Amino acid sequence: MHLAEMNLAHLRAPTDSPELAEFVALLEPINALADEAPGFVWRLKESEDDPTATVIHEYGDHLLINFSVWESLDTLWNYVYRSAHLDVLRRRREWFLRMAEPYMVMWWIPEGHIPTLAEGMRRLERLKAEGPSPEAFTFKDSYDSSEAASLPAAAEATK
Repeated sequence: MHLAEMNLAHLRAPTDSPELAEFVALLEPINALADEAPGFVWRLKESEDDPTATVIHEYGDHLLINFSVWESLDTLWNYVYRSAHLDVLRRRREWFLRMAEPYMVMWWIPEGHIPTLAEGMRRLERLKAEGPSPEAFTFKDSYDSSEAASLPAAAEATK
């Protein structure tokens, strides 16, 4: 099993604004760091040619979406909290508004499965509505992959 992870951020301003210029400049090196991190499998990209392009979606103009797949919870944790990513994460209040409800969700997927953005949004809604479970969880309330392997969603993804 691999770990799917999606997180949202509500931008303080448009990505082409002076307020976000430093954040946009950090996108390329931080995305490259993720792409080269041990355990990294995949991330949703808007463009293969522009490393600063943010994902275009139908969920609101100021909503930034980061969506990735990792080999394990530990490899994602190491990237988020034990790499240069942490320095950028610590500055998130400069660029993003505080969100009152869950903005990050994780779930286990079969190796080789690439989740859709709609699937990620459903998982986040499930976390908001029902709290953490093997189908939708966070670092704080995580579940082992063995708890998810027998769930119907995992079986469906392998079909």
